[in-house]
Amino acid sequence: MPEGALEVDRISKRYGDVVALDEMSLTVRPGEMLGFVGSNGAGKTTTMRIALGVLAADSGDVRYDDAPIDRTVRTRIGYMPEERGLYPKMKVLEQLQYLGELHGLSRAEAARAVNLWTERLGIAERRGDQLQKLSLGNQQRVQLAAALIHDPAVLILDEPFSGLDPVAVEVMSDVLREMRDRGVPVIFSSHQLELVQRLCDRVGIVRRGRMIADGTVEELRSSAPPQLTVHAPQAPADWAEGLQGVSVVDSANGRTTLQLDETADDQQILRAALDTGPVHEFSRARPSLTELFRDVVTEETDE
Repeated sequence: MPEGALEVDRISKRYGDVVALDEMSLTVRPGEMLGFVGSNGAGKTTTMRIALGVLAADSGDVRYDDAPIDRTVRTRIGYMPEERGLYPKMKVLEQLQYLGELHGLSRAEAARAVNLWTERLGIAERRGDQLQKLSLGNQQRVQLAAALIHDPAVLILDEPFSGLDPVAVEVMSDVLREMRDRGVPVIFSSHQLELVQRLCDRVGIVRRGRMIADGTVEELRSSAPPQLTVHAPQAPADWAEGLQGVSVVDSANGRTTLQLDETADDQQILRAALDTGPVHEFSRARPSLTELFRDVVTEETDE
């Protein structure tokens, strides 16, 4: 059972003039699932590889249970890379058995773990097949089994849901929840933000190698400017233009989503909407995680 948190403390990494990480910091506590999101090239994979010791940071520290991560600790980390890292011509059973023993399990312990996780992940009947003969989704399940085979104290997964069908997504989700509930710190990156919002206790949004937002989904949503949804079916497309403190996020089929700043007057907005005809909906909301992420990417592109 895991004892402590995984801490990434102000790590930086450069490749020549390219800054991959700029004092990146994050913490994943025992029994917590952190969703790690950002655009391609933002630094997510580099952070994970430094945490694993695959890459060396130029500065900063990575700790587990308040101690630097050494070789012994690394053997207790379960890692699932974005690029499948298993042997395509090796049979599923043979390589999972081999990986279990490589992590220090006895032959009998590894065999029990292989049976457990292949059954749990729905690939028991494919244990005798070469990996390359499996569908991409089943290869992904084998990759997850490889990360779990040694009962890891920390779980780090890079795009684990990529290429999975809905059934496999639910299987993967259930396993990650199970590991979290056992007290394992779980961190995964994903571009499937609806999944991140549904599964994660906390979300970290990274941009250009820095963590720019970190908190629960509700904390992140509540810190963003409020939005107003207005359904005025007879309103022209530009009806909200010129209103103080208002910017149009989206408008289609008479339904308009507005973003408000502190100077916006919702009564003025309502009067403007009513001037166009009937108003069927007028409700405040907070942006979804997808909308928050879109704003971050837009800011990055603008810069």
